[in-house]
Amino acid sequence: MGYRKLGRDSSARKALFRDLTTDLIINERIETTEPKAKELRSIVEQMITLGKRGDLHARRQAAAFVRDEVADEENGTTAVQKLFGDIATRYEDRQGGYTRVHKLGPRRGDGAEMAIIELV
Repeated sequence: MGYRKLGRDSSARKALFRDLTTDLIINERIETTEPKAKELRSIVEQMITLGKRGDLHARRQAAAFVRDEVADEENGTTAVQKLFGDIATRYEDRQGGYTRVHKLGPRRGDGAEMAIIELV
């Protein structure tokens, strides 16, 4: 199988990755479990590639996946606007590898392996 199920059904897994992708676009760095971070990496890289394309169809595809949340309070920009305006222009000359996963070690409560995923 080409992906991790993470103990969830397909709709819960899609909702989880929509939330994590939106949070990573807004904050540019999040802390989560290592399997979630490794699976999130490919989804975020697809979203950044859509942002680099920059046409209307790519914007609609990204808007269909990324949640409609405010990324910057003072400017009023949304997560999709930040993806296409700020993040995509930052990686114009880069051919992939937009994210980095740092392993942190086990979580204190349940021992789950934690990681930080961030935009390079």
